[in-house]
Amino acid sequence: MKVFVTGVAGQLGHDVIDELAKRGYEGIGSDLHLKDGISMDITDPELVSKTLIAVKPDVVIHCAAWTAVDLAEEADKKDLVMKINSMGTQYIADACNVLNSKMIYLSTDYVFDGQGTNPWHPDCKDYRPLNVYGASKLAGEQAVAKTLDKYFIVRIAWVFGRNGKNFIKTMLEVGKTHDTVRVVNDQIGTPTYTYDLARLLVDMAETEKYGYYHATNEGGYISWYDFTKEIYRQAGYSTKVVPVTTAEYGLSKAARPFNSRLDKSKLAEQGFKLLPTWQDALSRYLKEIEGSF
Repeated sequence: MKVFVTGVAGQLGHDVIDELAKRGYEGIGSDLHLKDGISMDITDPELVSKTLIAVKPDVVIHCAAWTAVDLAEEADKKDLVMKINSMGTQYIADACNVLNSKMIYLSTDYVFDGQGTNPWHPDCKDYRPLNVYGASKLAGEQAVAKTLDKYFIVRIAWVFGRNGKNFIKTMLEVGKTHDTVRVVNDQIGTPTYTYDLARLLVDMAETEKYGYYHATNEGGYISWYDFTKEIYRQAGYSTKVVPVTTAEYGLSKAARPFNSRLDKSKLAEQGFKLLPTWQDALSRYLKEIEGSF
């Protein structure tokens, strides 16, 4: 199986390439600027078409995206965000359609409005994104679904991995220099470890069980406050964590969903192996980055 992976300079794409190599598959990575791999601007339709037609992959795992949620709200960035997350995804879907390749598109809980307390089902179509990032990822979903039959749309949340910045790394840095940190306790969801997610995505690529899925680690729904407390507990930090509401915390330009609970039951129903608990994932991740903090 030949798999083309976009966004390999990011957290997830990096781990997907590693997982493909472990299984003996041919993984071909691309990003905007790469020394080792294919440099490809996904907003250039001719380049996307030319590149993918030359590679002829069986599967494209599309990890590349604009993910700076607050920056996306800047007036001079909105068009670029849509160009990357919506139009770039459309160009990749168009190429997959020509090649009859499978496509796996990584999306987000941000396509929903984050209200209520019930977990969002993957086949729910009650979309009301609260911010530019969420709207752009929803447009990407719609581009894939209208263009292809052989697709997986996989929504994830609260992502962390070895390659790049994430919440855990930020909290570890802050915890080293502060006795107390304030963390929101009214946004509820589940973390996703890219190492575990990469395994699931390659599992999916091996099948034809197409459709919409939600994929985060197991272990129960938590707040960012709960997550931070466990990060510090496992890391051996004595930093005090103070719970605050989103309104009390302030700062964010982009509205955040309060309810990021994702229903993952469809994974098991379709025979996919669920991700390990987030507590276990955190433990393994802290060992992976040990010495960095």
